[in-house]
Amino acid sequence: MKTLYLLRHAKSDWDDPRLADHDRPLSARGHRAAATMANYWAARKGGPPRPELVVCSTAVRARATLDIVAASWGPDLPPITFDRGLYLCGEELLLDRVKAVPDAVAGVLFVGHNPDFQLLARDLCGRGDAGLRQSLVAKLPTCSFVEITVPDGVTWRDLTWGSCTLSGFIRPRDLEER
Repeated sequence: MKTLYLLRHAKSDWDDPRLADHDRPLSARGHRAAATMANYWAARKGGPPRPELVVCSTAVRARATLDIVAASWGPDLPPITFDRGLYLCGEELLLDRVKAVPDAVAGVLFVGHNPDFQLLARDLCGRGDAGLRQSLVAKLPTCSFVEITVPDGVTWRDLTWGSCTLSGFIRPRDLEER
């Protein structure tokens, strides 16, 4: 069975209007949310997600989010690829990038942006808890974590819209309310 993990970058800082969107760092709130997600991953039943590959946008805020949450893995980091093409690429191109994951990889984490992540998760997941799916369709807040299960026997390149199961959807505020 294959698992696709999506982590939307944490909240970015807009204090310097001279910075290009791609170059914006995390805000103080973004740092807190990423630390909250890292703590959740570390304390999660079964431990943190263990993807065999991470594909991260080159945007500063995405890389910073990954740096913070990756601490939950300790020294055993999976291979990480930085892909500028994830930056606001659109849902179809994002799906193409997922389909290009080597078939030997059972779990992959993508770190990037909305609206692409929300649309991809919404349209891939034809199954799963109705309440979770409805929450995801309504909004994918910054630093939210999505877990998508691919049906047994389906390869990455054979993914189709509606074929997967939304197995998890965690927002930082869900963790802060606990």
